[in-house]
Amino acid sequence: MPHVSAVMPLVLLAMRAHAQPTLPEILSRVAEEAEVLEQNAPKVLTQETLEQRAVMPPSRRPRAGKSAELPKPRLQVREVISEYSVGTLKDSESRNLVEFRQVVSVDGRPIQSPEKARHALSLGVHSADDKVRKRMLEDFARHGLVDVATDYALILLAFSRRGLEQMKISPGGEEAVGPDPALVLNWQQTSAEAGELEFHGRQVARRALQGNLLVRKSDGLPLRIRAWAEHTDGMHKIRDDASVDYVMSSHGFVAPASVVHRHFVDGRLMTENLYRYEPFKLFEAASEIKFTETPEPEAAPPPPPKK
Repeated sequence: MPHVSAVMPLVLLAMRAHAQPTLPEILSRVAEEAEVLEQNAPKVLTQETLEQRAVMPPSRRPRAGKSAELPKPRLQVREVISEYSVGTLKDSESRNLVEFRQVVSVDGRPIQSPEKARHALSLGVHSADDKVRKRMLEDFARHGLVDVATDYALILLAFSRRGLEQMKISPGGEEAVGPDPALVLNWQQTSAEAGELEFHGRQVARRALQGNLLVRKSDGLPLRIRAWAEHTDGMHKIRDDASVDYVMSSHGFVAPASVVHRHFVDGRLMTENLYRYEPFKLFEAASEIKFTETPEPEAAPPPPPKK
């Protein structure tokens, strides 16, 4: 009997070490990762590639006559590469982090140099309100993009300790994210304050979201967040879906790797946005991403003394 009693604690410790985390432990880990991202995101810069596929109106008007065929909608495909950073609006009371981007190229055609785009980002991050961000998204519209939603890559920040207080969460089964078994948690925001921000023409709307949070089964690391929102716009039912994949960056914090956003009207897919992000670079660690300045002209040498 003494031999058995000596072995039992070791067995129990081993079982506890391999047990899957509890729901409070998972939410604590997710909140911790959200807060670490919040601390580090303003220090980083990356390149964002957006591939958009959108159903557009016909390029020509219908011909006259009853037998004439109506022109069909056309599919538009665009690729936009931007310099991407994260910051707070200068005079914002909430100090929430938001996305900033500057277009570098459209469909392979250069728009501005990466250095100029980074300098513009530095000015945008220190702007006073949402107008600068709205102008950045209007740049997308000038390049033919439609139904652009912003801040999806930062959706993990909604799962901070404060954000979790504004959510309903329940177990949702299991799935796999790549090679990792994952636990699924269903979530729903109870307030639109931390929801998605949409720009449609001159209208700006923030909507509460719901979706799924997928965490690694072994330790609760957030791997994927799915989100959706629905509303009625006049006579049409509008739905936006998004799926954001996260990876552990080389700098030790979880960062977005990709976002898939889909915009539906009356159940029909109208726009698909695929965002991909290069590995994030820290400003302090990557000298090539520092903003360049025009050097001051050297002073002319003094005239030689007169003889």
